[in-house]
Amino acid sequence: MKNTALTKTHEALGAKMVPFAGFNMPVQYEGINIEHETVRNAVGVFDVSHMGEFLIDGENALELIQKVSSNDASKLTIGKAQYSCLPNDDGGIVDDLIIYKLKEDQYLLVVNASNIEKDWNWIVSKNNVGANMRDLSDDYSLLAIQGPKAIEGMQSLTSHDLSAIKFYNFVVGDFAGIEHVIISATGYTGSGGFEIYCKNNEVKQVWEKVLEAGSNFGIKPVGLAARDTLRLEMGYCLYGNDIDDTTSPIEAGLGWITKFTKEFTNSEALKAEKERGPERKLIAFELNERGIPRQGYDIVDGNGNKIGVVTSGTMSPSLGIGIGLGYVPTIFSEVGSKINVQIRKNAIPATVVKLPFYKN
Repeated sequence: MKNTALTKTHEALGAKMVPFAGFNMPVQYEGINIEHETVRNAVGVFDVSHMGEFLIDGENALELIQKVSSNDASKLTIGKAQYSCLPNDDGGIVDDLIIYKLKEDQYLLVVNASNIEKDWNWIVSKNNVGANMRDLSDDYSLLAIQGPKAIEGMQSLTSHDLSAIKFYNFVVGDFAGIEHVIISATGYTGSGGFEIYCKNNEVKQVWEKVLEAGSNFGIKPVGLAARDTLRLEMGYCLYGNDIDDTTSPIEAGLGWITKFTKEFTNSEALKAEKERGPERKLIAFELNERGIPRQGYDIVDGNGNKIGVVTSGTMSPSLGIGIGLGYVPTIFSEVGSKINVQIRKNAIPATVVKLPFYKN
């Protein structure tokens, strides 16, 4: 089990620690609902240093990235980030990721913790163009400072105007007394804020100064459990639940990051799938009666026939109702369609809705 540079800090704060993607991670501190509401209404800080970081540079860096990723990375300019995925050869997804353009011919790829080795080997296997690759995952830490008060709460820590950093843009500069930190207006919560990349030996200072600066703004440390309920309220896909090696970006609703203006891994097959329409789609649904949909529960039609499966589900802390994602045949995917979720012996009625669940 790997530890982040802040493991002892979390333990001292009384965090409940659990194994996650091979790391010892804080799942909650005070409680999921309190931490969830903190991010929705004020500001919270997450340690997500388990995420992986790859540096790809050299004159053929873009060529390699274009080949392995579904989005069009040629549209990136220095200081911009892009959500993308790595398609496999069989119609599925190796991983989803964020691509940062640091300099001309230099990119940072941020990948899911559970897929670091898999993604690295996959990109290496496609690198016949001589791009330079470095795995920085063990050297860097990542903090997510999320919530509507993130800008106001963190402005004292940097000389950069945080309000000027647009969504999916970033700067490299000073933060919390450390130079050359990536301050990125990205996140996985839907409540705004920043993600801060720094070296492992710098992150304790950053963490402490973030909590200090945010103390007048209601900041709390937040665990992975609330991170999951926050992302689900936005309908953001979680790798391993809603997307994996068997789900295509088209059926997962990720057509918007799948650009056929270029060739990439399996692009012809994915283009054909988009043109004919997928046989199944990832839907969002709300329960019409009390109940909590969980990953793995069956989705059934009015006659009790299984038509799909819940990939992510929870009781929404913000809405107070059961919400979830799942795959169903396309005929059941229209907004307003009626389905049922099998919770133990009961088929609980649900309605297909438009994302996001939570609208701030």
